[in-house]
Amino acid sequence: MKTTGIIFYSGLLALLLGMSLPNRAHAQEQKHYLIAQTDPDEAYDPFSDYSEFDEDSEEEADIYFFKNGRFLTVGLAAGYRGFTGNFADEYSSSPNFGIFLTYFFDLRLAASLGFQTGDHSVKFKTNASEYSGTVSISSINFDLKYYLNTQNVTRGLADLNPYILGGIGQFYRTYTINNIDGYSRDSTMGFDLGAGLEIPLMRKKAFLGIQATYHYVNFADENKEFISNSGGTEKLEKTLSGDLYDVLFILGMNF
Repeated sequence: MKTTGIIFYSGLLALLLGMSLPNRAHAQEQKHYLIAQTDPDEAYDPFSDYSEFDEDSEEEADIYFFKNGRFLTVGLAAGYRGFTGNFADEYSSSPNFGIFLTYFFDLRLAASLGFQTGDHSVKFKTNASEYSGTVSISSINFDLKYYLNTQNVTRGLADLNPYILGGIGQFYRTYTINNIDGYSRDSTMGFDLGAGLEIPLMRKKAFLGIQATYHYVNFADENKEFISNSGGTEKLEKTLSGDLYDVLFILGMNF
């Protein structure tokens, strides 16, 4: 009897231990589950355990930008402005000058605000006479720049900063024509499309850049075949129409 009692109580003890172990394991799993959730009330998200890796990646990108990126650049520009269409026959190509301010959102994307101006000689003919003088063209341009990734190219080229740009501009044109009293001024909106390259200088504190941009414009008188003079009208041999383009060298400072 004593031996039978010992065997009975030993079996009962083993059964109780076996039932308690799964409950402890389930409690530990429940504890880990609560820790994994950012909010106890939200539904279970199987990807919440990996959210810390996204945060680490974003933090690493921010640190790299603060260490190697630019916040602001200011540049002085000088270059050459040319024309297309009938403008190329009636306007002379001449130097133009400008200033640019660029703000960087991150390593790749930036917004640029620029001002350019230049004077050009102009000559056109009508059925009555020939006119000459000067035309002054100024513009205020707002463009977005996207800098291309050069980390996978040769080491000597990796420091270069090529980019493409696109945006809009407001263009102002002022004529001063001989034998015509006064002057005329008009303006129009236009579109910019171009590309450029920046070379770091002074341990990346400054840069030397080259930029080529095509400006699509449409002045109000581009399709007019007549001009007014002394109360009468004269027919133009060619309409005053076309677009602009420029190639600029830019010397700037990084901040």
